Amino acid sequence: LQIGSGEFVAVMGPSGSGKSTCMNILGCLDTPTSGDYLFRGVSVSSLKRDELALLRRHFMGFVFQSFNLLPRVSALNNVELPLVYEGVRPQERRQRARAALAVVGLEDRASATPNQLSGGQQQRVAIARALVTEPPLLLADEPTGNLDTARATEIMQVLSDIRRERGITIVMVTHEADIAAFAERVLYFVDGKLVRDGSPQEVLR
Repeated sequence: LQIGSGEFVAVMGPSGSGKSTCMNILGCLDTPTSGDYLFRGVSVSSLKRDELALLRRHFMGFVFQSFNLLPRVSALNNVELPLVYEGVRPQERRQRARAALAVVGLEDRASATPNQLSGGQQQRVAIARALVTEPPLLLADEPTGNLDTARATEIMQVLSDIRRERGITIVMVTHEADIAAFAERVLYFVDGKLVRDGSPQEVLR
């Protein structure tokens, strides 16, 4: 399996097919029992634990089905969090967090806490948080799973726009064909094996 820079890839398959395992290996959260994983030409299996953490921090953004926002702090503070871990100075953190919120269309809700935001808005904050470190790879695990159809479409449009404007690589796990159709390529797993790989029109027909 090869995923090129700037691709938008959806990962599909029935429960237990290996979708999440694939995502966890790509995100350096799990290590494969055999074979090798090259990230930008570097063998990930040769990296130590702290090196893997640095790889995730600087090169990958993660978006999950549950938004994982801190409930008592503002959207701006939630987006700033990865930059705190990187030791970025407060003024620059705020500027970059505001810019990330602007990318997802929420610059006017920077001071709102998660309970003041809709589900779709909370997921957009989560996407902004994943993007604030400007990673080349975004890994999204069922990013629309907790949203209604209208909000899900809204989130997929945000991801599509980000990919087009920034050239970021997006790999997304989903169960839903209409969500996978936003990607340009679909990987379909069954029983731990990749059985189909092609455009949404080819794989989902």
